[in-house]
Amino acid sequence: MFGLTTFLTALAALAVTATCTYNPPPNNTFGPDADGKYEISAEGIRAYFIPYGASVTNLYIKDTKGIERDIVLGYDNASYYAEDPRHPHFGGVPGRYANRIKNSSFIIDGEEFKVTPNENNNNDTLHGGPDGWDYRNFTIVAQTTDSITFSIVDPDGKEGFPGEVVSYITYTVTANTWHIKMVALATTKKTPIMLSSHTYWNLDGFANPDTPTALNHTFHLPYSGQRVGVDGILIPDGTILANEPYSVNDFWSAPKQIGANHTAPELVGNCGTNCRGYDNCYIVNRDQDGPYDWRTSGPVATLASDFTGIQVDIFSDQDAFQMYSCGGMNGTLPIKSTQGGDGLPRVVQQYGCIVMEVEDWIDAINQPEWQREKKNIFGPGDPAYVLEAKYVFSVNS
Repeated sequence: MFGLTTFLTALAALAVTATCTYNPPPNNTFGPDADGKYEISAEGIRAYFIPYGASVTNLYIKDTKGIERDIVLGYDNASYYAEDPRHPHFGGVPGRYANRIKNSSFIIDGEEFKVTPNENNNNDTLHGGPDGWDYRNFTIVAQTTDSITFSIVDPDGKEGFPGEVVSYITYTVTANTWHIKMVALATTKKTPIMLSSHTYWNLDGFANPDTPTALNHTFHLPYSGQRVGVDGILIPDGTILANEPYSVNDFWSAPKQIGANHTAPELVGNCGTNCRGYDNCYIVNRDQDGPYDWRTSGPVATLASDFTGIQVDIFSDQDAFQMYSCGGMNGTLPIKSTQGGDGLPRVVQQYGCIVMEVEDWIDAINQPEWQREKKNIFGPGDPAYVLEAKYVFSVNS
């Protein structure tokens, strides 16, 4: 039950950790547009969000020619997010535990918990289960011209997870920058919590006449010389693998196009059995540099397009970074009316996008030897789970 004590505790945590202060809008001028979306904006950036999954639906950045490009995937109308049975997790917040959970189970203090499976013939749980957070409507608790905050109360036992969790998701924009802050509190029992932003990117806005894919995007992971080893269905197997220099997973020694090694034999199986491409959890190794401020110590990832000149530098307080090169896209999902160009495909082609998730080491709840418990398990007496990230946009001439 979500009682007054829980509510006050959650509000106190939000006041300490959130990035925006609620200023009541004059005359209730803030609200959804005709498509059910909520707009925030600042210099050089416009973004739209919906309560369903606390999802980003549109993100506009101007390219080298001053043309405004919508560079994230989604649907034109908010209502279709809940209607599409394919549910590609467009722009939402997967929770209460992002990515995959091996055998749909985990152990806390000697007790085994079974959560609802929803992937690979029900052999694992992906993104919180068949009714995870990005299937649900959040509540808007604050909005200003440049910030919006969503909240959700996830009850004890939902999808099999123990305990109630109260969470706040705050999106703020400042000049050329999108800020994310996610706060979650376990109010009654110990429970796994790991969140992320499951945003799909195409920095060309699907307007590149030379290619419908994002394989031409240049990608850099300067701190990621290692990745989490997985089996054929992308479940961590307990190993940590080296991204050897010049190998297909080497994005750390120098930036390179995502499609640079697309024909390499070793790329087959890299994203699962018989899959060519990327769906990998790269470890962010920053501790060797000593104390650091994640906001200023350098981006954990950079993605750039030569066609539009748009570049995004991603700064994050998280210790891992998942990149998916959209090998599972098959040309059935539409692009938005705000994207594309004359004579170009109106659907997302295979490899037509990039998903970039800031998060912790995936399925760490089933790898106790990684010693990630304080990053993955939270109880009523623990500090709140917090994820922060900022996406800084620039244009290369």
